[in-house]
Amino acid sequence: MAKAHFTLQGKGGVGKSLVSALIAQHRQEHGISLVCIDTDPVNATFTGYNAFPVERVELLKDNTIDEREFDRLIEIITENRDSEIVIDNGSSSFIPLSSYLIENEAIEMLHEMGHEIFIHPVITGGQSLMDTLSGFDSLARQFPESAKIIVWLNQYFGNIEKEDKTFEKMKVYQDHKDRVAGIINIPRNSSATFGEDMQQMLESRMTFEQAIKSDQFKLMSKHRLKMIKKILFDQINPVLGVTASVTNTSDSDDASSSTPSKRVKKGSKTASK
Repeated sequence: MAKAHFTLQGKGGVGKSLVSALIAQHRQEHGISLVCIDTDPVNATFTGYNAFPVERVELLKDNTIDEREFDRLIEIITENRDSEIVIDNGSSSFIPLSSYLIENEAIEMLHEMGHEIFIHPVITGGQSLMDTLSGFDSLARQFPESAKIIVWLNQYFGNIEKEDKTFEKMKVYQDHKDRVAGIINIPRNSSATFGEDMQQMLESRMTFEQAIKSDQFKLMSKHRLKMIKKILFDQINPVLGVTASVTNTSDSDDASSSTPSKRVKKGSKTASK
C-alpha cells in the first residue's frame, strides 16, 4: 500500500522539517523510493537537503492561496504509487492545507484509492507546549479515522509536561489515544555535546549518514550522532515498519549512500520558488 506522510503543526519553529527529514532518512535507508515535497512558503528548510531530492510546491503565492497547487499535491501522491511521499508543511500554510484536506475529503479519497495516510504532529516543551497540544487536538478531532496519527515529542525546548503529567497522561492524549498509531520521543541531551552536534548537522542540512561520514565532525561527535540516530530509528522502526534486510552504512567511511530518492513523475509539473 502506498504511503503519504504529512508533517503538520500550526506552530512554527518546533521541528517540523527535522521530523520530515528523519522520516525521509529512515525510509531511504530501508531502500524505499521517496518523493519529498516542501510546501512551506516561508522557510524552505526541507528543500535544503541534498541527500534526497525535495520538490517545491507553493501552496501560497504572494500570501494568496493557490487552490490548483493543492489539487496538484494530491495528484503527485496518486501518480507515485510505488513511492512513499513525505510532505513538509509550514505553519503559515497549516490552516489552508488542513482545511483543504478536510473540506475536499482528500484523505478519504486517497484511502479508497489504496493509499495509507500518516499525519505527523510535533509537540514541544517550553512556551510552545500549549500551542502544539492544541494543534494535535485539532488534527485528531477533524481528520478522519483513516488517517493514522504519529506524535513526535520534541524535548529540545524543555520537558513535555503539564501539571506534573507527561503527554501520555494528559487529557488531550487520553481523549485521542485510540487515534495515535505511535509516539516518537526526540530526547533532550546535553547542549554542550549532543545538542551542539545535532545543531551543526541540522544547520548544514545533513542527514545522519552524511554527517557521520563528513570531515566536519570529529570522532566523538560522530559517535554521539550514531547514538542519537539509533535512539530515534529504534523508535521509528516499529511505527513505520522496516524492510527485511538493510545494510547499515554508518560505520563505513567508503560505503555508498542508500537507495536514491525518486523525483516526481515527469507528468507532474512542480512550481519553482
